Amino acid sequence: MKKIFVFCSLILLAYSPGVFSQVSNDTLAYLLTCGPGTETYSIYGHSAIRVVIPEKHTDIVYNWGVFDFSTPNFAWKFAKGRLDYMLIAVPLKSFLQDYFFEQRYVYSQKINIDAKETHNLIELINDNLKPENIKYRYDFFYDDCSTRIRDLIEKSIGEKLKYPPPETGRIPTFREMVAKYQNPYPWLKFGVDLLMGSTTDKRAVFRDRMFLPIDMKDELSKSVIHRSDKMIPLLQNPEILLDFDEPVIRQKFFTGPPFIFTLVIIIILILAALTKSRKIISLIDIIIYSVFSILSVLMIFFNFFTYHQQTKWNLNIIWLNPFIIVCLVILILNKTGTLWFRTVFFISAGFIVLHFFLPQEFNLTFSLLAILLLIRSSVRSGFDWNPLSLSV
Repeated sequence: MKKIFVFCSLILLAYSPGVFSQVSNDTLAYLLTCGPGTETYSIYGHSAIRVVIPEKHTDIVYNWGVFDFSTPNFAWKFAKGRLDYMLIAVPLKSFLQDYFFEQRYVYSQKINIDAKETHNLIELINDNLKPENIKYRYDFFYDDCSTRIRDLIEKSIGEKLKYPPPETGRIPTFREMVAKYQNPYPWLKFGVDLLMGSTTDKRAVFRDRMFLPIDMKDELSKSVIHRSDKMIPLLQNPEILLDFDEPVIRQKFFTGPPFIFTLVIIIILILAALTKSRKIISLIDIIIYSVFSILSVLMIFFNFFTYHQQTKWNLNIIWLNPFIIVCLVILILNKTGTLWFRTVFFISAGFIVLHFFLPQEFNLTFSLLAILLLIRSSVRSGFDWNPLSLSV
């Protein structure tokens, strides 16, 4: 990746702002939309701007979706939400090579802007290419490779750009928007739903939905430019630069989170009912509470110690609460701690009953995990009604 990054940087220098300080009358701008891939970072597709200047024999793609894996403390900065993305410029041929290798389609749509608007667009791109502007703080919903392009198009055209009238039907949430692309990958969806907070359940209006590349293509294709008392489509019909089908991912029920965790609960219930050894039962509970404690730490971190706005106000912290960590310590020290286990029990029970009314959408699997917590905490809560309760 480092070599690729250096290569792209050199190309970027070759096509620095001064090259396009004068825009030819035949300069053309295109929106590029790339199909989804199979890697986690690529399932949402990608967007870029293509600028063609026939007079200068240039065909350059501007890509705002690049980051450097060699960045010091890369993983920590990514987790904290302090990782910078950047703009690079590459020839169209080089850009297409990567997508040909990944077998992802690439569509090109001419942006129907006049000479003045094209000049404005190029000036904005040149401003983005300045050393002080080339990097930006990435935000998945509000500042990414797609929204950057949307913003440039809006600024270059101004008030003449007209979006469709406000919707009258149900408006999808941000969580629902990304779920469209995550559904073929249930474990990925499980992880994303776990980390994304209630802010993700905000409604995504027409303009907001353009944070997703393919959705931006569809939404901008509905937009028009009001010019000379005429409504001109913002984008022309797509031209196919690379033609590949979207990957078909067959979901397997028996490997998805709901089935796996249901199976785990059944196995634990059987083992706990059949074994008479307190040491084995304690080992099982230590393993269970260790996993849940790790998830609890993640909830604390992403709720309070990260800059990712999408992970704030994450109500999964209710069932993945810090009391679980206290229970783990009690288990390791071989203490009783009935009060703490009862606390986890009642919180888990409350979540299972009331999560339908909370202002956040929860993955079905979370209820199964809360049930597992409910069962194991009840065992150590000293309830007379529980046949699995451990004698003190």
